[in-house]
Amino acid sequence: MKRILIALLPLIVLISCKKDVDELPAATQSGAHTFGAKVNGDLWVPQGFGSLPANDILEARMSGSDIVINARNFASSPNETEFQLTIYNVTSPGVYPLNINVTHPNGTSSYGYYVKRKVTPEDEWLTSATHTGSVTVTRIDAVNRIVSGTFQFNAGSIYNAGVLSVTEGRFDVRIQ
Repeated sequence: MKRILIALLPLIVLISCKKDVDELPAATQSGAHTFGAKVNGDLWVPQGFGSLPANDILEARMSGSDIVINARNFASSPNETEFQLTIYNVTSPGVYPLNINVTHPNGTSSYGYYVKRKVTPEDEWLTSATHTGSVTVTRIDAVNRIVSGTFQFNAGSIYNAGVLSVTEGRFDVRIQ
């Protein structure tokens, strides 16, 4: 019995290893629950930790015509990274600028946000009038509750003069 367990141990270890993600998800419009981008040239996709449910790492919410998409990566322990795309007044497919990080009179704004943290933020980056970008919404489906599109932006650090470059972003999520 002991020999069988020793022989099976490498197989168990290989099966339990999580496959590294080495490419961006396809740009789809089916509600495939995907999100990805390149952050300063490095691949970034949402990833959980342990048995964390998929909805905890990627979610989209809609309030009126405003959409907020959050994507989290817990796999780079001890750090966690997170994206937030807030898109103001999404009424149809089209290009929406990410160029402000101040609140509109009705309480919403359009911006891109990225944070790296352990327990508290180590650094946070926001779009602004100086550091801009855009989201191209390719599908907004209120009946099936799907939002899909692409994005790119440069964001300035709120702690120093650093700039974060986000390219080749894409998302295809169901609105909760």
